[in-house]
Amino acid sequence: MLSLLATGLAPFLVVITLIVAIHELGHFLTARAFGVKVDRFSIGFGPTLAAARDRWGVEWRLAWLPLGGYVRFAGDENAASVPDQEDLKELRAKILADEGAGAEKRYFYFKPLWQRALVVFAGPAANFVLASAIFAILFGVFGDTIWQGPIAKVMPGSAAAAAGFEIGDEIIAADGHRLRGFDSAQGFGDLHEYVAYRNGVPIDFTVERGGQFIHIRATPGAVQETNVFGGGQSMGRLGVALSPQTTTILHRSYNPIEAIGLGAARTWDTVEATGLYLGGMFTGRVSPDQLHSVIGTAEASGAITREAIDEGRGDARIAGLGLIIGLANFCALISVTVGLVNLLPIPILDGGHLLFYAYEAVVRRPVSAAVQAAGYRVGLALLACLLLFATGNDLHFERVFHLLGGHS
Repeated sequence: MLSLLATGLAPFLVVITLIVAIHELGHFLTARAFGVKVDRFSIGFGPTLAAARDRWGVEWRLAWLPLGGYVRFAGDENAASVPDQEDLKELRAKILADEGAGAEKRYFYFKPLWQRALVVFAGPAANFVLASAIFAILFGVFGDTIWQGPIAKVMPGSAAAAAGFEIGDEIIAADGHRLRGFDSAQGFGDLHEYVAYRNGVPIDFTVERGGQFIHIRATPGAVQETNVFGGGQSMGRLGVALSPQTTTILHRSYNPIEAIGLGAARTWDTVEATGLYLGGMFTGRVSPDQLHSVIGTAEASGAITREAIDEGRGDARIAGLGLIIGLANFCALISVTVGLVNLLPIPILDGGHLLFYAYEAVVRRPVSAAVQAAGYRVGLALLACLLLFATGNDLHFERVFHLLGGHS
């Protein structure tokens, strides 16, 4: 495992630092657009490695542990970052005494509720924008290769066989979403990608058969595949295949406008697939052993790096290009996950702040400090438990315990 971490550490730090920086820039730029006074923009936690202050008084800080970051607004002293009425009164009085009348208008907590909500939402939104930009660049620079054609084989005992698919059928759409083909190099908008994260979920397929369009409802079965984290993963499988003799291979290039549209569409599909995956964990459709921590993400970065080197076969240019493409895709997928997780209604996350703002919008006053503090502690404990569980998955507790116990 140490060798895996060593191989993946550098690309992992590049990926996670970029994602964190863009997330925090979303908060920062939106806050600045509304005239909010900002004290600090930090990438990382712990002791400072480097820092500088700009002409607006913002301290730009790089800390030694680049596994997170934050934007600190002026007057941000409350642990949950949502002060109650008493806190606001004290803060207003202090600002008036120190800076004079009107200075409070530059402070985040005295901005209109809709502006505060937008500042909070801007962090996750920036992650989605980052993913869209990465996907758009990949489509624009490399285009796509798409495999199309009628079904040439229906696997016996598969979901497709049970649903009534026949040889010669051509699958046109799934749940009303038109499919670009059977499979694609970019892994977007095709049958394989759509089915992959929907094992156990009924899908309404639009099928062309004998010149007519019919609907077939099928529930993909689950198969175990090795993922980039080095473990097994349950993926949906319909159980159909193409034939080389009847397959059409399309190589497509896209202009900038088309690439941007495809980048946004792929990001939305990734959001939907990630939501299905997370929902499947809570319903039991997907095993929770698919949760991964920093260790697993670093291992995945290392796997992508090694795969690019192996495929380059000594050609540094090919290896470098493969590494860039692999890490770019990985970065976009992780960015979407970070955006979605931050929108969960857990007090310590952006979604928790939005939940407090929703309460404030309804009752016309902030949540009490006691409730905020309690929610903050519960949210922190929940995230700590999830982190420990995910770390346990990555360390393969069962194998570690066997080693400690002397078993082979």
